[in-house]
Amino acid sequence: MTIAAEIEARLAAAFPGARIAVEDDSESHRGHSGWREGGETHFLVSVEAAEFGSMSRIARHRAVHAALGHDLLGRIHALGLTLEAPA
Repeated sequence: MTIAAEIEARLAAAFPGARIAVEDDSESHRGHSGWREGGETHFLVSVEAAEFGSMSRIARHRAVHAALGHDLLGRIHALGLTLEAPA
C-alpha cells in the first residue's frame, strides 16, 4: 500500500463519512530537504468532517495527527493540511 493510500485509509477510519483528498506533492519538492527518489515524502491532505465543527484549528490538526499515528508521520517529511467542517 502506498503512503497516500495509507493516509486516506487511516483518516477514513477515524472520520467516517468525511470527504478526504490526499495528493502526493513530492515531485514539487525535488532537490529540497526531505525529498527522496520515488516520492512519498510530501503530501497535501484535505479533510471535510462533521467532527471538526466544534474543534479549534489546533484541535483539528491534533486529531488528524492522532489518526495518522507516529509510525506513519515518521515516514513522511511534510504534511500540508486543510481541515474544515461542512458548511
